Amino acid sequence: MTRIAVIGGGRIGEALIAGLLESGRASKDLVVVEPVAARAELLGQRFAIRATDNISEATKSADLIVIAVKPHDVDGVVTEIARAGLDDERDQVLVSLAAGVPTTRFEGKLPAGFPVVRVMSNTPMLVGQGMSVISPGRHARKEQLQQVSELLESVGQVATVAESQMDAVTAVSGSGPAYFFLVVEAMIDAAVGLGLTRDVATQLVQQTMLGSAALLEESGQSAVELRAAVTSPAGTTAAAIRELERGALRSSFYEALNAAKRRSAEQGAISD
Repeated sequence: MTRIAVIGGGRIGEALIAGLLESGRASKDLVVVEPVAARAELLGQRFAIRATDNISEATKSADLIVIAVKPHDVDGVVTEIARAGLDDERDQVLVSLAAGVPTTRFEGKLPAGFPVVRVMSNTPMLVGQGMSVISPGRHARKEQLQQVSELLESVGQVATVAESQMDAVTAVSGSGPAYFFLVVEAMIDAAVGLGLTRDVATQLVQQTMLGSAALLEESGQSAVELRAAVTSPAGTTAAAIRELERGALRSSFYEALNAAKRRSAEQGAISD
């Protein structure tokens, strides 16, 4: 069984731990590193795993070292890992879930040739429906990338891209849930404006979104085909879509995602 150390016991770290244990891809040998004592104790009790604030102790014997901390905490964590020393007899891999941090930043602090895999996940991993996109660093081998992919499948779907595409990935799926929630929020507010109670509006919009996502996934049809099937000529849906198009919905989404991509690139440049 692969030994895994998760550095960071926040929401993303906890979601990953829960998914790993539930899927059977990790044993109780898994360890979480969390500096806040109360949080560490909570995670240890909740999942019956070892919780510690000692990074070097946790990472020395781990096969996969998962960094699930805020970007501004990365340097301190990696420096401590490198200072403590790593196990030359293990095929260790560092997996970074820190948003915007390039693999070169880790490689520059770790022993020469140490493999690093960068991951961009999104918040639906909290309910096992995440989208994780992985990119190999210079020294990560194909089988190590596959190992990381299998790890992340415990909390959703996984895709692989070149690291040069990670800013676009961040714009689409990393930030994507926020766009979705904004649309839900706007539809609920509009429904209330049409006279529905907020409770009924919320139920209608949420279930419509859930059902539509399931239909898109299971029908085998494209979004274009499914949208056309609902849009009768000169009907109510056509009238609504005409107004959305008049409001430049498509170009607004393009500009929004492009802005997110640019900002991701700026943050990566700063952090590198």
